[in-house]
Amino acid sequence: MDKVRLIRILIVEDHTMIREGLKSNLRSYPNIDIVGEASNGDEALAKISELQPAVVVMDIVMPKLDGIATTRILKSQYPHIAVVGLSSHAKTYEVNAMLEAGAFQVIMKDKAVDDLYKVIQRAAEGI
Repeated sequence: MDKVRLIRILIVEDHTMIREGLKSNLRSYPNIDIVGEASNGDEALAKISELQPAVVVMDIVMPKLDGIATTRILKSQYPHIAVVGLSSHAKTYEVNAMLEAGAFQVIMKDKAVDDLYKVIQRAAEGI
C-alpha cells in the first residue's frame, strides 16, 4: 500500500471562527497535516522555522504584520515554502501585492471550502 505524502500546513488568520472553519475543512483530507496556526504575521514568522510547513495559508488583512509583508519576509527566508493567500474581498491591489510578494495564488474566503484543498495540492507540488 502506498504511503500518503502529508502536506504540512500552517494557517495564518486573525479571525478565530474562520481559522477554526479552515482547520475543520482541511482535516477532512487524509494527506493534510495542520502543524500550527497563527493569528498574525509576527506569530507566523516566529513559528515557521520550528514547524517547517510546506504550505502557509495566509490571510491578507491582519493586525500587526499583514499577509503581504509576512509573505515577502517568509519567501525571502524560506523560498521553498508555498503561500496561499486568503482574501475576504477582491481588492485588485491587495491580490496583486500578495502575488508580487510571492504567493502561489490568492483565493477568496467564500470560495475556500471549495477551492482551498485543490490550490494547496498544486502549491505543494509546485505547479
